Amino acid sequence: MEETTHEIVETIAWDPKTKIGKMVKGGEIKNIEEIFAAGKTIKEVEIVDTLLPNIEDRVLEICSVQRMTKNNRKQKFRVTVVVGDKNGHLGLGSGKDVEVRPAIDTGIRDAKKNMIAVKLGCGSWECGCGTPHSLPVTSVAKCGSAMIILKPAPKGVGIVASKTVKSVLELAGIKDVWTFSKGRTRDIYNMATATYKALEGLGEMKNSKELKSMDIQN
Repeated sequence: MEETTHEIVETIAWDPKTKIGKMVKGGEIKNIEEIFAAGKTIKEVEIVDTLLPNIEDRVLEICSVQRMTKNNRKQKFRVTVVVGDKNGHLGLGSGKDVEVRPAIDTGIRDAKKNMIAVKLGCGSWECGCGTPHSLPVTSVAKCGSAMIILKPAPKGVGIVASKTVKSVLELAGIKDVWTFSKGRTRDIYNMATATYKALEGLGEMKNSKELKSMDIQN
């Protein structure tokens, strides 16, 4: 299934249910990095819509799944979606429904709730330009039987990766990177998830003192 791009559905009226949502709507939080720095999860998609208005989404896969019941088989569509602003913010999600369009909408909402900050940098010994065009270090992650290795690359190399991995890396804002994959690489969902985990692993180190000073709670 070819990947497609869809416009993000905006919510007209938003009544925040969490403290973070109320702080965002009230203007107390103006940058999504404040939420990431506090180690809090995003439970309302409107938070992402407000703080990242230029976010894009891509459908990586649409497949049919079936579930056996007492009477017959129930068929639904499962959609894998990735969202990002091409500037260090990325989300990955999936959605199911009996129709494709609702499944895509569910996937987009799920991806927005799984937003992460991707640490960009220039970790290639061949480059050393100091600009955030690649990764700061090598990262490895696995999902199921699929494994991905991401290595910093010098400027001008581009994204050396498969179509699925390239889509995820592009929306994260990475311009140059070497990738190596092993296992069942044709599994789109597992490859996208492995790539997402590899990027998430770049920002695992956090400043504990800064976290304690943040007064943000759900």
